[in-house]
Amino acid sequence: MAPAPTPKSVLITGCSAGGIGAGLAEAFQEKGYHVFATARTPSKISPSLAGEANVTVLALDVLSVESISAAVESVSKETGGKLDVLINNSGAVTIMPALDVSIEEGKKLFDVNYWAVLAMIQTFAPLLIKANGYVVNNTSVAGVLPFGAFGSIYNSSKAAAILGSESWRLELAPLGVRTLTLVTAAVKTNAFANMSPPTIPENSYYHALQGYVTELSDGRLQKDGITPKEYGDRVVREVEKGTTGKVWIGGGAASARLGSWLFPDWMMDKLIGSMFPYAKMLQNHLNGKQ
Repeated sequence: MAPAPTPKSVLITGCSAGGIGAGLAEAFQEKGYHVFATARTPSKISPSLAGEANVTVLALDVLSVESISAAVESVSKETGGKLDVLINNSGAVTIMPALDVSIEEGKKLFDVNYWAVLAMIQTFAPLLIKANGYVVNNTSVAGVLPFGAFGSIYNSSKAAAILGSESWRLELAPLGVRTLTLVTAAVKTNAFANMSPPTIPENSYYHALQGYVTELSDGRLQKDGITPKEYGDRVVREVEKGTTGKVWIGGGAASARLGSWLFPDWMMDKLIGSMFPYAKMLQNHLNGKQ
């Protein structure tokens, strides 16, 4: 009797319960993959997910070279030195006017959203090449359109990740590795619940908008989003089909994609201004002071 085929393997970063990573891990687990579910704090991974027979939980800090190397070693021992799919899902968000943002904190955000992605790809490359594998990078619609109030640092980091991912796609293709760039729109996660509202400095030109920014941090931007599991199921389908390049995914993704193609800048500015009227609110405040 022929031995059972070895299941495909996938490593996913940022798998804390309630997030996109958890939805991805659940979807790939149901599809029969050997899932390496990782998080900086493994105890934050759902016990029900961690308890599945084809799920291995690993501690992984994507900002630590040593932690990434340890993850490579752990995966190699279980898969014979191969990895079929690497999903770079970990990320961070910051909201702050550009005039007030800490440059040091901004660089840290780029470390998570851009440099850590490249570090993961570099370190796992031998395993991916051996498997003729797949790299999946989770970016954001905010990297294409300047959605949200005071998100210039986050938006810029995701724009860098999109262009980086698409460039890496071309570089990795001759090595037999495919690359999928997820341009993610609204997904109902607990990301905002876990984030403290930003504090705008009292001497900021934008201090009067503190209440507005705090309200935006309550998760309302995700109200029309899809669930993490729905997100994960879509990604599994795209991977199974062998899709490469950019895939727009999430609530409002189709409209955002269409708008980015068709709308001139002035029309997009007007649309975003109606969705996030902070410029008008600030002008009204300044006029009221005069």
